[in-house]
Amino acid sequence: MSGSALVVSAFSAALVVAAVIACGAAMIAVHPLLAVVVNVIVAVGVAPTLWQWRAVPVWRWVVYGAAAGVVLGWIALLAGAR
Repeated sequence: MSGSALVVSAFSAALVVAAVIACGAAMIAVHPLLAVVVNVIVAVGVAPTLWQWRAVPVWRWVVYGAAAGVVLGWIALLAGAR
């Protein structure tokens, strides 16, 4: 694993965390259940594409970062919901 691969993963994770938090916070303002349902639907919808991309040499680092970003974004939303 090279340093540039970690940079790509970290950058994609940061973008996904920001997107999940921004969209989730906006939906929580409408209704908390809406935020949960939409986040799960988006994650399930994107998962097949990301699963295929994980085999492509460069894109796999973006996929790893995106997967970590979704998890970190959900944790941040749950922590902020209290």
